[in-house]
Amino acid sequence: MSIYLVGAGPGDPGLITVRGLELVRACEVLVYDRLVSPELVAEAPADALRIGREPLSQERINELLVAYGRAGLEVVRLKGGDPFVFGRGGEEALALAEAGIPFEIVPGVSSVSAVPAAAGIPVTHRGIAAQVTAVAGHDPERLDYAALAGAPGTVVVFMGLGSLGAIVCGLIGAGKDAGTPAAVISSGTVAEQKTVTGALDEIAALAAELEPPALVVIGEVVRIGERLGPRLERLAGEQALDAAHAPMGLAVLGHD
Repeated sequence: MSIYLVGAGPGDPGLITVRGLELVRACEVLVYDRLVSPELVAEAPADALRIGREPLSQERINELLVAYGRAGLEVVRLKGGDPFVFGRGGEEALALAEAGIPFEIVPGVSSVSAVPAAAGIPVTHRGIAAQVTAVAGHDPERLDYAALAGAPGTVVVFMGLGSLGAIVCGLIGAGKDAGTPAAVISSGTVAEQKTVTGALDEIAALAAELEPPALVVIGEVVRIGERLGPRLERLAGEQALDAAHAPMGLAVLGHD
């Protein structure tokens, strides 16, 4: 028995790893985040116990993982993106380690690069950006705006849509050029994806109609996305795996 902390990827079910999908298909208990695609949840065995993360507290999730682990069950904790990139996977791993429960980390495709890529934005680009700074924006008062305003390269903000106006004001107030290119990508990698781009001082207004989840990208790389985005083809989420491209030995998502 073991507990598997598995990254589901940024949204498109086809972006889960082969190892992650194998574990989902063999689990006895599946504990999954709200943003994990229904197609991936449906890949668990018909008799598997499925537990949604919402509205459980993190402490309760930790308790459940420990309890099911001690019961000898094969448990997959399916987390959006990568478990160790703003996914609280470290907290769950520590709880399991302290309880003496064996576990495995199965990395996932992180939104930090995948969501901008889905909009044609490379977070690094030769001669433009050689550094990426990722921050959580749900509590804007705790951000170090001086450090962020002076950081070279690209700034990527997770969970910052609701506080984007405050974040923009903080950055500009700390010396960030108001004309710096910025983008907001909502529902990245799935069919509902929407992207807006503009100068930093106008991006909050431009993104006012977007819905979470959303990622904010700030930096000159956004100009690359403005050139690539209109010519970029993107797979719809439910069509992400098809028979021609399914990994060897792996059934197509949603099919026997």
